[in-house]
Amino acid sequence: MRGLALALLALLHAVASLAAEVRDHGAVQVAPHTWVIHGPLGDPSVENQGFMNNPAFVVTTAGVVVIDPGSSVQAGRMVLRQVRKVTDQPVTHVINTHVHGDHWLGNHAIHDAFPAAKILAHPSMILAAQNGMAASWRDLMERLTQGFTVGTRIVLPTVPIVDDQSFTVGGLSFHILAAPKAHSGTDIMIHVPETGVLFLGDNVMNGRFGRMDEGNFQGSIAACDRALTVPATVFVPGHGQTGGREIVAAYRDYLATLFDTARAQYDQGKQDYEMKPAIRERLARFTGWVGFDLNFGRHISVAVLEIEAM
Repeated sequence: MRGLALALLALLHAVASLAAEVRDHGAVQVAPHTWVIHGPLGDPSVENQGFMNNPAFVVTTAGVVVIDPGSSVQAGRMVLRQVRKVTDQPVTHVINTHVHGDHWLGNHAIHDAFPAAKILAHPSMILAAQNGMAASWRDLMERLTQGFTVGTRIVLPTVPIVDDQSFTVGGLSFHILAAPKAHSGTDIMIHVPETGVLFLGDNVMNGRFGRMDEGNFQGSIAACDRALTVPATVFVPGHGQTGGREIVAAYRDYLATLFDTARAQYDQGKQDYEMKPAIRERLARFTGWVGFDLNFGRHISVAVLEIEAM
């Protein structure tokens, strides 16, 4: 009887999760034709319902281009509700910036509502998702939200886009910049020249730190350098508030300061745990960012492994 009761409770929880909706987060217009939904900072959780990235959408005369529709079918539906507050145009394109599922598992909701919409991503993102990353991220989201995101179906991108490729939708051009081995090794940025906007993906975060173990510091610094060469005025990070060039410069400063200080400490014969006080002192301005204490030691370990491989 106890087993049956537990099974029924699990079933009821799953049904409730399928009916649940991510609470609305308003879209902010950051440039002509361009809106961003700034998700809460932090990791996926019960409290934030797994929603914590920055979905964005660009409204053109031919339809809507959605960038990173969130972490679940529930988040994707919330994104579509915000789109509908701005325009009745259909979604014609979805762009996924990288393989981490908190950014793209919301493809499910877009595909259900607009099955003809093209879903685009870098070939390495598509391959990594096919090879297990998609399922791992879906399972991770369900676990961290205690089942809130149950019901999310994996809808993979099918249209590969590569570095320096451009396409046009409704009079607006979308130029792809793909920095190799940056945040995840599957990353793209998207520049829309007509609006002056650069979508950075997780190559840049603002006020938050995340994982670095699938990319590297040198590649991430190079991605920031490339972003700073783009003639944009509005920079949309993967997490945190939209801003100007200063948010790219700040994130680059964190990456370069940590990596350069770790290399100097390594040359002095120090182990990663022995480097922490000196590096932390150099990074004092960042200690208030969300996720600093959780990721600081991990980032040093990643930097040391990268230095040892040089």
